[in-house]
Amino acid sequence: MDKYEIIIYWSDEDQAFVAEAPELPGCMAHGDTHEAALTNIKTAMELWMETAKEFNDRIPVPQGRRLAFA
Repeated sequence: MDKYEIIIYWSDEDQAFVAEAPELPGCMAHGDTHEAALTNIKTAMELWMETAKEFNDRIPVPQGRRLAFA
């Protein structure tokens, strides 16, 4: 799980740090601090994978490199 890219940024709208795991569609979390957002996204990623396994959904293989932005 540690090989997935995590993006953390500040959201003025939410007044919180938002963390995303772009390789795991829809996997996001937030926190009052950068550290809290990182902790929360790791928990969200674990839950995302548990749910995918439960429903026999495909779990993407981590790319191990920075993703390209459009």
